[in-house]
Amino acid sequence: MSTPTLPADGSFIEMTSYGETLPGVRVVQTAGPVLTLSLALDNMPPADSTVTLRWATAPRGRYASLANVTAIDGNRVEVRLAGEASLEQSRDFVRGGGGEPVVLMLPEGPAQGFVRDLSERAVRAQFTDVEVPPGTELTLRIQLGDEVVEFAAQAVKVSSMRQQLPHRGPMIVEMVAVFAGADEHSARVVRRYIMREQLMARARSAASQ
Repeated sequence: MSTPTLPADGSFIEMTSYGETLPGVRVVQTAGPVLTLSLALDNMPPADSTVTLRWATAPRGRYASLANVTAIDGNRVEVRLAGEASLEQSRDFVRGGGGEPVVLMLPEGPAQGFVRDLSERAVRAQFTDVEVPPGTELTLRIQLGDEVVEFAAQAVKVSSMRQQLPHRGPMIVEMVAVFAGADEHSARVVRRYIMREQLMARARSAASQ
């Protein structure tokens, strides 16, 4: 890997582990293909796992590279880049959304939920009273404006908490799922939808000033 493509010491990059993207990861040191990163203990990737690192480059893109987690020491993690970094254009990693209806197709019947965060590759969504262990293969249908996209996906991170206040209520389940396969049509629908929503949000913000 050529030196100009590497993130600088002290810079901040993005790390994706098991479908969950964490921005603002600090680069402590870069030594050839080995990077030492600093992040909160709760966000540590598993040892010996593979993550994706992304860092900005001018004018409208960023580099991306797979990396292997080789060591963990406290809040420091050492990763080794796997091969050459690839250049992604900004349109390839648009991310946003929130509040869109989503249906989780389960053997016992569909479960209704809503999107918390969405990209062409993964979704973070919230459901009520469902049991979905990590690793479960599933199907998701997401309403994006006037269009519905359907993805085969795999649950990679699931957390649940029962509502306690003001009284005991349902189990709230948040799930991160990675889309399986390469459905370019659905990815384009997601990308177009998010970019349209971002443009509308900017227009509303400008109008309110």
